[in-house]
Amino acid sequence: MTLRVQILKDKFNQSLGLPFKELLPESVIVQALDELKIRYKRRLFDPIVTLWAFLSQVLDNDKSCHNAVSKIIAYLAGQGVEIPSSDTSAYCQARARLPEKLLEKLFGKAAESLSEKVTAEYLWCGRDVKVIDGSSVSMPDTVENQSCYPQPKSQKAGCGFPIAKIGVIFSLATGAAVALVIDVLNIHDIKLARRLYQFLNPLDILLGDRAFCAYADMVTIKNLNCDAVFRKHQARTTSMRKGKIVGDCDKLVTWHKPKKCPQGLTESEFAALPLSLTVREIYYYIIIPGFRTERVSLITTLLDTTTYPTLKIVQLYYQRWQVELDLRHLKTTLGMDVLRCKTPSMVRKEIYIYLLAYNLLRSLMWSAGTTYGTPALRLSLQGTRHHFNNFIPEFLAASLTQCHQLYRTLLKVIVHKAVPDRPARNEPRVRKRRPKAYPLMTKPRNELRKQLQTA
Repeated sequence: MTLRVQILKDKFNQSLGLPFKELLPESVIVQALDELKIRYKRRLFDPIVTLWAFLSQVLDNDKSCHNAVSKIIAYLAGQGVEIPSSDTSAYCQARARLPEKLLEKLFGKAAESLSEKVTAEYLWCGRDVKVIDGSSVSMPDTVENQSCYPQPKSQKAGCGFPIAKIGVIFSLATGAAVALVIDVLNIHDIKLARRLYQFLNPLDILLGDRAFCAYADMVTIKNLNCDAVFRKHQARTTSMRKGKIVGDCDKLVTWHKPKKCPQGLTESEFAALPLSLTVREIYYYIIIPGFRTERVSLITTLLDTTTYPTLKIVQLYYQRWQVELDLRHLKTTLGMDVLRCKTPSMVRKEIYIYLLAYNLLRSLMWSAGTTYGTPALRLSLQGTRHHFNNFIPEFLAASLTQCHQLYRTLLKVIVHKAVPDRPARNEPRVRKRRPKAYPLMTKPRNELRKQLQTA
């Protein structure tokens, strides 16, 4: 058993470990296990082997447990040792034994490790910018998932899927996910955001859309010694006559504390809010064809017009769209949109593994970009995943010296797959591909089967 485990660790370290050696080496995993005081038996699927296999599983196009176990068997087959059963039960049980806190901790360590690589040249006006947004993911329709993450009320029982809401903070410099919270679908984005503020570092700038632009939140962010740039909430009216003009389409305005305690705040939190807050309002017009919004009003706590000119803040908010691309990479490119696990605990673990794998790819893109002088955010994440997966067999067959040469080659080909910069690109919001003409499910499957039998 010990020999087989060591063989698997060597294989995973050779195939996955080298590209990600700086971000998630075995020593970091062992340290996290020790910090959480996790004890485990000596078995084939120990936490380290299981974690690497889980990561390999979500990075692959075929995300089945059978494919993951097949890789384990293939790694051991050529070593002259006893191969495990092709049944996936042992691997699935090992995944279930992985503590959720372990994956959460490793995700945090990976995000922190990548953030430490950001130098001053990649900052905005000398400040680190974080982008916040919310999204949702669906999962198998099981009783456990439905009880924890209920489907939308508009769907009939048995005709929908459980859906979880996620709130994520991304780094604007690296594109990596920095923090994550998971909750039910009907929770408001701002409630998720209030659980994410604890992950901000002093002097960070938080960038977000108008869902996060609330008086209490602006105060909270300032109390953390951070700043915010949000689009103005649609419920707030704009008055051109109020405020101190500090530039073209730029003024300082005073916000007053709400008269009633908003939902989501306790009475003590509401009482602690200051009576007023000075913010900066910037408004501009968009004349690009295809853009839905014609006028944009921004609210920011960056009051110094010399250090943070109007145009720079407008350009910064334009980059907020990057968070939409990051979420699309997670949900569409990596396939996190539809999860596979059948219990809430495993669903949360699967989400953390996806974000961990995403950060590992981002670290690879960062290494490639900084090594060969190409902006990391312009590199293709899908192309990076393709190259990485295709290089794995070569890593497994190579010596240590050859592995380092292969690694340099991998970085070079990743740089070749750059996404062109197409500013102000616009496309009509239509679909050319016709969907299949099947009706939507409006009754549970067992009722539909009975209809077929009686027809």
